Amino acid sequence: MTAHAATSQHIPALAPLEQYLEAHRTGKAEYIFQAFHADARIISFRDGALHSLTVDEFSKRFQGQPQPDEAERRRHIASFDVVGNAATAKIVLDYPEVTFTDYMNLLQIDGVWKIANKTFSAAPKSK
Repeated sequence: MTAHAATSQHIPALAPLEQYLEAHRTGKAEYIFQAFHADARIISFRDGALHSLTVDEFSKRFQGQPQPDEAERRRHIASFDVVGNAATAKIVLDYPEVTFTDYMNLLQIDGVWKIANKTFSAAPKSK
């Protein structure tokens, strides 16, 4: 948590992050649609090229069941900062072959918190 660390009044801002983590745990795309604003983008670099996905495109990575190595996967919210109707979070997805670091920007829109954008980095692990 940072200087504007979350308090109990900021707990609703954590909901989309928990939905996002649940999507990874269960493999269910419905949690992605709950977590992200419909206009959100998921942006990263892969093989030196910029990749930008819509929520619909990103949701297709979730096939409805947990990954075979789910028991070995670890995820946590590393930082969370809320000011007014905006928030940011860092999420670490530590998987057997790669560690993803996600940076989420969130907004409270009409009283509901949603992930507005996600950028991430992937660090493959040595075998």
